[in-house]
Amino acid sequence: MDSLGFLYKTVCGRIILKALSARLVSKACGRFLDSSLSHFLIKGFVRNNNINLDEYQTDGIKTFNQFFRRKIKDGARPFDADPNKLCAPCDGLLSVWNIEKGMVIPVKQSQYTIASLLKDEATAQEYDGGLCLVFRLCVDNYHRYCYADSGAKGPNILIPGVLHTVRPIALEARPVFVQNCREWTTIQSGAFGKIIQMEVGAMLVGRIVNFEGAGVAERGKEKGYFEYGGSTIILLLKKGAAQINEEILQNSKAGIETPVKMGSVIGRKMD
Repeated sequence: MDSLGFLYKTVCGRIILKALSARLVSKACGRFLDSSLSHFLIKGFVRNNNINLDEYQTDGIKTFNQFFRRKIKDGARPFDADPNKLCAPCDGLLSVWNIEKGMVIPVKQSQYTIASLLKDEATAQEYDGGLCLVFRLCVDNYHRYCYADSGAKGPNILIPGVLHTVRPIALEARPVFVQNCREWTTIQSGAFGKIIQMEVGAMLVGRIVNFEGAGVAERGKEKGYFEYGGSTIILLLKKGAAQINEEILQNSKAGIETPVKMGSVIGRKMD
């Protein structure tokens, strides 16, 4: 049994997990990763995760968190300009689920309701019959993310919580997305209607950093970044808003996550 199996599937492990997933522990880890003492971790992290440094801007990096939120070089993540195409707002592993009677039921994962995800019953009801797109970021992914589309942007709504890993073993054990710290906003898109874009923190992610409050979102513009750890972006689309690429849908039905890059086309406006 590996370390995550021990944490999530044994009594002793769950006791330790309770402490590790507390925000106090996450903040303490964050302070260390923000310090110059953490710089020595970078070399091993790059090697172990096969990160291609040629894609990134790495000048002036003095701490591990600075490296983790490193910016990508200009042009490395082109965002398709066609307003009728739906693009990935981040790098990650994508799964797409139908929202039926307010509930999302992923294969081999936890059931959860949109109302419990948003902590807003009225808004959740607007998405019944729609789609829930889950982008799971692994530690080797680019951890900055952008707006999925242009339009009027609502305020950032923060839901404090604990910080579990978002790897599948944790999703099998508990409804992680509705327990973790998360932040969401609405984007009134011309092509796709009212989109909800949510960031979900995970174990040892002390911060979700969004740059702007209510105002105007711009398609492909950087929205924010995560600090260290795995994390997740969730998009909610209303019924009939978009047609997702068939390969992604078939993979999701089979329980397979589809690797995507920020800016890549994952669907289009419903005809």
